[in-house]
Parts: sequence; structure tokens; C-alpha cells
Amino acid sequence: QVHLVESGGGLVQAGGSLRLSCAASGNIVSINNMGWYRQLPGKQRELVAALSTGGSTNYADSVKGRFTIFRDSAKNTHYLQMNSLKPEDTAVYYCNAHTRFGSNYWGQGTQVTVSS
Repeated sequence: QVHLVESGGGLVQAGGSLRLSCAASGNIVSINNMGWYRQLPGKQRELVAALSTGGSTNYADSVKGRFTIFRDSAKNTHYLQMNSLKPEDTAVYYCNAHTRFGSNYWGQGTQVTVSS
């Protein structure tokens, strides 16, 4: 089992920045990928950014050059730094951990609202 606790998020004006944090606990040695997803009401959850234990990253085209995913291994925490935010980035953001056993774990979700 992996337990994820998110923090960060909130309301920001367009062009501003926010940082989301996701602290992992439990069987963290089983994690091989961590990432961030977002979801709008009535829509499917979509990948925003992912980070493998090997350090490779993957970003949605819509956030490339604006968002950065990184981790602090000593704190078992990964982050999503979001710069140059746009109103269309407004969504509930979820952190995710995928294990080598094929399990997926999710954080509780945090609202990000970008005003125009």
C-alpha cells in the first residue's frame, strides 16, 4: 500500500505560479512512476506530468515549457511547479503513484483555479 497526501493548489491569477506537493508513505520502494493528473467536471482524468524513478519525464503538450515535475527523494515527495498559469489549467489535480506490481494510488485531489 502507498498513501499519498497532496498540498498546494488554490486560486491564482493568469500568469501566476503555484506549486503542488505530494508526500508518499507506505511501500514507497515499490513505486516506479509518479505523476500528476487533472480532471474537469464531466471529463476524464488526463495526464499532466510524469516522473519515473530513473528520472525520465513526460508532459502533456499543453503544459510543456510551463510545468515542471521533480522530486525530493529525502522527503519522499514529488512536486509540480506550475508557471505561466492559464484559465484552462483550472481543474482538480491529483497526484498518482504507480508501482512495479501494477497498482495505482491516488491523492485526495486539490483544486487549482486560475482567474482571467
